[in-house]
Formats: sequence, structure tokens, C-alpha cells
Amino acid sequence: MLLSVDVTEKSFGNKVLYDDLHFSVQPGEKVGLIGRNGMGKSTLFHIITGEDRDYEGDITLRRNAIVAASRQEHHGLEDKPVLEYIQGDLPEFAKLHHIMTTYPEHMGSSNHKMQQYADALERFAQLGYYQLEDEIRQLCAEYQLDDAKLDLTIGQLSGGQKRLVELMKIQRSRADLALIDEPTNHMDYIAKEAFIAWFTQTSEAVLVITHDRDVLRQVDKIIEIRDGQAFMFKGNYDTYLRTNKTQVISQINEYDVTQRRIENLRADVVRFKRMKEKARDPGTIHRFKSQQQRAEKELTVLEAKEKPSFWIDRDSTQDMNDKLSSAYDKHKARNIRVRTRVKDTSSERLLVDVTKASLGYEAPLFSDVTFSLREGGRIRLHGRNGAGKTTLVNAIMAAVNGTSLACTKFAGHIATEKELNLGYYEQEIDAQYLELTLAEAIEQVYASKGQNITQQRVMQLLSDYLFNPTSDGEVPLSQLSGGQKARFQLIAMLANDPQILVLDEPTNHLDLPSIEELEQALADYHGAILYISHDSYFAQKLGGETVTIGE
Repeated sequence: MLLSVDVTEKSFGNKVLYDDLHFSVQPGEKVGLIGRNGMGKSTLFHIITGEDRDYEGDITLRRNAIVAASRQEHHGLEDKPVLEYIQGDLPEFAKLHHIMTTYPEHMGSSNHKMQQYADALERFAQLGYYQLEDEIRQLCAEYQLDDAKLDLTIGQLSGGQKRLVELMKIQRSRADLALIDEPTNHMDYIAKEAFIAWFTQTSEAVLVITHDRDVLRQVDKIIEIRDGQAFMFKGNYDTYLRTNKTQVISQINEYDVTQRRIENLRADVVRFKRMKEKARDPGTIHRFKSQQQRAEKELTVLEAKEKPSFWIDRDSTQDMNDKLSSAYDKHKARNIRVRTRVKDTSSERLLVDVTKASLGYEAPLFSDVTFSLREGGRIRLHGRNGAGKTTLVNAIMAAVNGTSLACTKFAGHIATEKELNLGYYEQEIDAQYLELTLAEAIEQVYASKGQNITQQRVMQLLSDYLFNPTSDGEVPLSQLSGGQKARFQLIAMLANDPQILVLDEPTNHLDLPSIEELEQALADYHGAILYISHDSYFAQKLGGETVTIGE
């Protein structure tokens, strides 16, 4: 065994995050870690790495095992050169490099320091660090990241580029265990293919937090964090769906039996109490009192049990019988409620017309792009990061809003219907909202789109998107998790009842039930959709015409 996790209790204030959470990872094993947003997946990584020690339990690693972990945030590292940052996080590099660069100046004739210096030179060679820069540049080529980025600082990189840097660091660490948090968010399909190739071929164990179903399809097992515990599923995502369905059905049946038993016990308590009060014989009174106490004791135990979280993917519910389907609908876990326009229309009016468009800045990013998007239509923009997909989207929005282009139009034209309501799901939240509370940000989004919103409607939206209407509305947007920010983006996108949706990687940060709810809502949506996604499952669900940009 490489890693054993036994966390008996972990809390934040009054909220219990884990309660008897246990799992293990074997050498070389590829493990997907999933769970609803807010279930503590990233916190679990911090516990494993030792950054968080405020818990009850034990983390056991094999002796001398090397653990490498990706970072989600880079606060305080913005001015660090990229290559230096990668080197500094590699096992033993900083210590060995310090000895090699400083000892020659002061070791003199000290035999001890000379031996340390010689050992450092030998260990540096064993770890292959003399060839390190060449290897990092080769990884840049595999991810098709310009190696000139290595000369920039961390703060000069985009979110997607930082993620690639983290992956290159992990891959070059050659650790026994790699902890990777949402590796494919913001990745294009080339980088994603390169990551999956490494993931499936590497000899090291990998524990990866992800809801990317393309990645989950490659794992050896899945660990789901649910109800404060870890549930283990052997096999990949497809196996997980089948096993999860079987287990959840069994749990629902058990829960139904428990609920019926609770109802019967409540009736028994009332009945025994009445019979005890009516009885005159002391022996009979004592018998009914004992029966009442036994029923009350069992009732207390059963009522103290928390309701489990039930979720079965939509496809797996299709062949359930009516009784099971009814029980699942009654007891399933709450999910986000994405309300889109579902009024059917026979109109096929032209909303967006792009003809032989060539856009860019100092030079064209792409040329000769042509497509038409009609009401009810679906178009997927496909291409590498940097190929110009977002540039094209911004140009379409400029045409809708009647504003000037931020890029240069080298050829072609973009025409849109006048007074077109457009909803945009973008990868990054506009900075103007980040310091507002969640409730204030929702009000501001509606106001910016000329929409009135009442306090009651704000509370309803918070509830629909699984926020606590009482407490979460007062939290600054900047302090929300990635999944929570993604849910805010959905609220913002739909604020003006749009006739066309523009989606830029909408499944990033969302958990599996939320992704499925979004997919279903978009399938029912009768407006037009223009989307960018490297999630093959999501693209298959939405369908439509694929327009390739920059190739």
C-alpha cells in the first residue's frame, strides 16, 4: 500500500466535512476523486500533503514515498520565473542546487562539506537534473505551449497556461504519488490528449480530482466523497455508473423500509401510550410502558440517521420500473435548477451570419470561417487554445451589442439580428463582480442587462443553484469555490431570457450532477447555442455542426 487515509473527523466551524472517511491508494494506481462541489475534495489534498493538520485521524504514506501536488492558486508566486518555479518544486532540487552553488565558496578544506558537495553532485545527476531544462522544453512541445513562456513570470501566464505548468512540474517530479486537481479545465483537445497519454502510461500512482468524464474513463477506480465518507468503485467511469445505480437502488429500498418503520414506530408509541393510560391492572400498565419505551428507543436511533445523498445518472434511470423511478424521484439529492426558455417555435430565423471571416490582431488568427446560426440551432467552435475561438465569440457579441471590435477584421463579415438577447458563459468572472457579495453580484448582473430583480427572486435563484439563501448571499464572490463561481456564471448567463447562448467551456468546475442538469436544460432550450467545449461527452449531448477554427 502506498497511501492510507483514515480521517475520523474534519470540521469547519459547525459543519462536519468528514465523518469516518477511509480509503487507500496502491502503487501505480490511477484513482479519480469525485463528489459534489463543497464536499471537501481539495481539502483532502491539503490533508494528504500536510498543509492542513486540523483534523482527527491518520494519513499513512509508504516510507520515503515522494508526493507531488499541483497548485490551484499561486498567491505570492506571481513574480517567480516559470522555469525557476518548476525547478523549485521538484523533489530535492532546491536543496541540491543550494549546496552545488554555495558550498564551493565556503567549504574550504572541510571534509564533511566536501563530501556533502560530492554527494549533491552525484544525486543531482541521478535525478537527471542536468538535463532538466531540455526535458521541460520537450514537455512544452508535447503540450504545444510556446517554450518562450518559461522565461515569463507566473503572474504573466493565463489560467490555462498555469495549469499546463503545474502538469509539467508533476510529470517531471517522477513522484510515487501525484495529486492533481482538475487538470483538464481550460485545456484544448491537443493538451488533453497529451495529458491522458501520460496519465495512462506513467508508472506512478495518480489521485486526480476531476469531473472530466474523458479522464474518468481511464482510471482504475473512483472514490466518491459523499455524506462525509469515501465510497470506492472499482473500474472506470462507465463501470462507476453501473455500480452506482445498483448501490443507490439498494440504498433507496433500505431507506424506504426505514421510513416505513419510523412511521410504524410513531404509531406504536401513540398506541402503547393510550393503552397504558386506559389500563387499570399494574401488570398491564407495566407491559404497555415497556413496549412504549422500546418503541421510543428504536425510533430515536432511526430518526438520528442522516438521509443519504442519492444520485443516479439520467441515462441509467431510463430502464427503472415505475415503483423504483417514483422512489428515486422522491428521495434523490437536490440538484441545480437551470431554467431556460422552453417554448417551442417553428421559426428558423437567422440570428448570426458569419461569412469568410478573418480576425486577429497584428496578424490573422484564422481566415475563411463561414457559418450560419439559426433559432434552435447548435454550433460547436473547435480548435486549439489561441486559435481565435474566443476572439470570434467576442466579435459576435460586439456585433450584437453594437460596439467596436477589440480585434482587427482582415476579411469577411459578421452580421446578427438586431435587438438580440444574448447570454454568455465565460471562463473567468468579470473582475467588477469579484468584491461584491454573491447577492449583490446577482443584482448587479440583472441591472447591467436592464432587468429588474426583487429580493425574493434573488433568494429563489440562490436556492435553485444550491446556495444557502441565508448565508451564502453575503459571501464575497472572490471567496467562492470554483464550482460555486461556475453556478453564478449560469445565473448571469440566463439573466435576460436570452435567445442565443454562448458557452465557453461551461463544464469546467461543475460536478457530475450539475453537468447533467445543464446538459438536460440545454437539450430542452429552444434558442440557439454557440459553444466551445473540449468535453467529448458534453459535445455529444449537445450535438450540432462543428466549425473548426485556425486549422
